[in-house]
Amino acid sequence: MAAVEVRDAQPGDAGALVALWRELSTSAGLPSRLPAPPSETAAEVAVGKHLADPAGRLLVVELDGQVHGMAYLRRTAVSPLHDDATVTVEYLHVSDTARRHGLGKALIAEAVTWAEHESCAHLAVVAPAIAREANRFLARLGLGQAGVLRFANTHTVRRRLASEHAPNLLALLSSRRSAIARRAVSSRVAPGSAGK
Repeated sequence: MAAVEVRDAQPGDAGALVALWRELSTSAGLPSRLPAPPSETAAEVAVGKHLADPAGRLLVVELDGQVHGMAYLRRTAVSPLHDDATVTVEYLHVSDTARRHGLGKALIAEAVTWAEHESCAHLAVVAPAIAREANRFLARLGLGQAGVLRFANTHTVRRRLASEHAPNLLALLSSRRSAIARRAVSSRVAPGSAGK
């Protein structure tokens, strides 16, 4: 039987994490909106920061001593209006070569254990809407869909906001030009010509 172990990521896992990120960002064969994979050096630095963060954990899961999966856990408020806390699982991914060995279940089990340890009564897991297999897996574990997370860089959103606003601006300018033209026409009418 294969040995499965979940643990906190260490700087030495950077290469495996970059490979997992690359796989995650190209899964389903569709263009990803996720950031491009970082360099191994940048990943090492990031892993070190996560080790020092009491409100988050970056996990890896090993199969027979090799890293084949990851998940990022964050402890946060359920909402801005509630005192209850939740553990959110993000970037949950198991490599294609290690599926069906219980690695995803082991990562979720560790998230539940940490949530209980941190007195969090809720667990939220972010999964791409198009990842049907992952969403079925999460549904079998009792996790229902609560929303859709959309992701883009700020430049894209700013550009789209500007283009959304542009038609309204053009309509406003056109209406102002029409009003000015009407006033110009009515001012050209001679004062005595209205009574003739």
